Amino acid sequence: QVKLVESGGGLVQPGGSLRLSCVGSGFTFSDFNMRWYRQAPGKERDMVAHISSADYPTRYLDSVKGRFTISRDNAKNTVYLQMNSLIPDDTAVYYCNAWRAWPNGDYWGQGTQVTVSS
Repeated sequence: QVKLVESGGGLVQPGGSLRLSCVGSGFTFSDFNMRWYRQAPGKERDMVAHISSADYPTRYLDSVKGRFTISRDNAKNTVYLQMNSLIPDDTAVYYCNAWRAWPNGDYWGQGTQVTVSS
């Protein structure tokens, strides 16, 4: 049974930091590209950060570049999202995604709420 379980969300003041974690099970974690998405109320789900399965190249949504860092630990089947200098526009539900083109695989976590507010 495939599972992705996110943790680390919460309420933080503007300028603060949070680290999200996502633990995968039931699939070969190291074979998958890992992504963090977010969705704010009334808005589309956007990809925030991506880390590849091989050589770990990363890419980011323009609005989070320089503030967010994605990393992975294949030994722990875990992907992280370090979020610094948080602003109210970062408020959303953050989802972990595991994706592979072939053989096809596309798995999602249940999401974790991040709220940036004073």
